[in-house]
Amino acid sequence: MEADKDLAKKREKLQYFQQHPVRLRKPLANPDAFYRNYVKMIDKPEDLDRMTLMLTSIYKFARHEWVGIKGAWDAVPDLASATTVEDKISRVHLAEEFCHWRLFDEMLKTCGLDHVEWVPLPPWQEWFYRQFPKLPGVIMDGPAFVTELMGVTYYFHLNQLFDDVLADEPEVCQRLKALLAEITIDEIAHVGQRRNFLGDTNTKVSKWLVKPFYRLFFADIPEVALLFDVEQMIRDGEAFDYSVVPETMLAKSWLPSYCKA
Repeated sequence: MEADKDLAKKREKLQYFQQHPVRLRKPLANPDAFYRNYVKMIDKPEDLDRMTLMLTSIYKFARHEWVGIKGAWDAVPDLASATTVEDKISRVHLAEEFCHWRLFDEMLKTCGLDHVEWVPLPPWQEWFYRQFPKLPGVIMDGPAFVTELMGVTYYFHLNQLFDDVLADEPEVCQRLKALLAEITIDEIAHVGQRRNFLGDTNTKVSKWLVKPFYRLFFADIPEVALLFDVEQMIRDGEAFDYSVVPETMLAKSWLPSYCKA
């Protein structure tokens, strides 16, 4: 659905979550701490509880994705105008990413955060995200692949964090996992599909970019270093293989035939 930047099946799934809401049994002790820090960290992150850090990190990660896809949406032909398979795939990818942003917003609402505003990034970052999709594929394809890989890595680590932070809220834990799974399944497919368009040179460039890209991106989200082992995330990105993906996700996702055992 071009006008809504949406996909029918994803919309139906989101509506199911919204029509069958799950909420924290014990509300956040200090929601003001989230609202004070979710756009920009004002307090010392070390002074915030892990729940707040987790939620602000989710917002900031999703915000980057939201700004990036807004910039790319205008640079990619719509389906009616697309003349290549690659452009058509890109359009569907972007629609999926807009659906991810809505699912992230539902995660925050599940935790009682109903007043979240999605605000632009600083002007230079907004400019960068608008210009990046306009670069030639030979320049853009490698970094774009690494950003998809970084998403999968973050989602796998976030899924494990849910078990820790939400140990006393099993219903919310399972709902956040279900919402995240909807995102991760797509992102796994994006990794495989972007890999299809990498040549030998860009494959080598991508391997080299993993470490600096992960460090640069997560440095902009100070919560991440307190919640996760960033160096382990880097190692996971460098060693990514579809064998680490749960079978339940592989069954619903897409991966290149040459990556199947």
